[in-house]
Amino acid sequence: MPHRNVLGGELESCSSDPLTGFYRDGCCRTGPEDVGSHTICAVMTAEFLEHQRSIGNDLSTPVPQFRFPGLVPGDRWCVTAVNWLRAHHAGAAAYVVLASTAERALDVVPLDVLRQHAVDVPPDLGSLGA
Repeated sequence: MPHRNVLGGELESCSSDPLTGFYRDGCCRTGPEDVGSHTICAVMTAEFLEHQRSIGNDLSTPVPQFRFPGLVPGDRWCVTAVNWLRAHHAGAAAYVVLASTAERALDVVPLDVLRQHAVDVPPDLGSLGA
């Protein structure tokens, strides 16, 4: 059975550069091993990265032992639904690629909230605070 996105379609890849996903397969799919539910395909902004650092989730610093390159504005990355929602409540939510966001994210974040931040990677990365 294919993994579904929040729109009901087949889950699309989020990013292969950097290679994302709990399973490092480019997709925001989840399973029993993924306790954090890395299901939201987010487009990093400077504001979101700073918010994540402020809550103890540093997404900017590389951690090679976990194959984590460190992120910059404009990168797509599978983030946990809970931390994305925390950023939303703080006014610092990252953009969301709905076709690449797993339907399991809806267990935590309502679709209408995700839609408020829906976007694909904009052509001008400067708008992300890069």
